[in-house]
Order: sequence, then C-alpha cells, then structure tokens
Amino acid sequence: MASNINSAPNVMDHMSTMLARNWGWVALRGVLALVVGAIALAIPLAALGGLVLVFGVYSIIDGGAAIASAIRAARADERWGWLLVEGVIDFGAAAVALFLPGIAIAWFVIIIGIWAIFSGGAMVIAAFRVHTDHGRIWLGLGGALSVIWGILLLLQPGIGALAMTMWFGAYALVFGIILLVLAFRLRSVANHLMAG
Repeated sequence: MASNINSAPNVMDHMSTMLARNWGWVALRGVLALVVGAIALAIPLAALGGLVLVFGVYSIIDGGAAIASAIRAARADERWGWLLVEGVIDFGAAAVALFLPGIAIAWFVIIIGIWAIFSGGAMVIAAFRVHTDHGRIWLGLGGALSVIWGILLLLQPGIGALAMTMWFGAYALVFGIILLVLAFRLRSVANHLMAG
C-alpha cells in the first residue's frame, strides 16, 4: 500500500514534466482550434460541408488500407476477416458521407457529441495527474467544457446542422483560448525546469 502512495507523486511528476516539455504542441492545438472555430462561425455551411467531405475522403483511404491489409494477411495465412469487414464499413461510411451528406451530418452530431464527452473526460482525468502549477485548472476546465458540449449535442440532436456548426465554432474558439493559456503556463514551467 505504501508503494502505491509513494508512486503517485512520481507518476504526477513524470506526467507534469512531460506536459511542460511539450507545451508547443498544446499551443499548436490551441491555434488550430481557434482557426477552425473562426471558420465555422464565419462560413458555417462551408465548414460543415468540408467536415463531411474530409470524413468521406478519410474513410476511403482508411478502407483501402484495411482491405490491402486483409489481402496481405490472407496471403500470409493470417486472420483477415475483420480487416475486410472494417474496409467495407469504411467504404460504406464514405459513400454515405459523399452521396447522402444529410444523413452523414445527422450522424456527425451524435459522433461529435460522443467524441467530446470521451476526450473531455480524458482531459479531466489528466488534470488530476498533473501538478497544480502546471495548469491543472486550465486542463480540467477545457475537459469540462468538452464534456458539457458533448452532452448538449446528445440531448439536442435535432438542433440542426447550422446551429451545430455555430455551437462548434464557439466551442472551438473558447477551447483554443484555454489551450493557449495552458500552453503559456506550461512554457513558463518548462523554462523553469530547464533553468533548474
């Protein structure tokens, strides 16, 4: 029991140091969120259409890679069935996204809601694993915002694609600002670590 108690600060120290040293990636993520948020608010229909198009193209590439992997696995007498199923599902998702974008948009609301809840929950958990002076509050706040955003989307799936895009734009702007504040806090900690 004592070893678990003693190891907790070591895990926290390691995670805090790692987060501080990678402050630049946190800042980049914040800047990207700001750019995406601004685009979503300025031209919401184009942003939503672009999101569906990107998903469709990604699904084609991912499906092709899965089917290629299934063929290689079959030639090597390895299991290949699930890879083939994954590829077919990816191609089906791409077809829906590219040829029936209205249905894809409705599913996007649900998928984005679930993603926001899980990614936000992971950020909240991570916040309790870093030191307070490493930006715990900002990390937790960003995670809580993601969870709330996800719950709102799941509670109101019929809000309409345009409203969802506007919500997403506002969320991305606030989230980007929070990540930039966190990144600059981490940068000062990283500078302190390098000096010490």
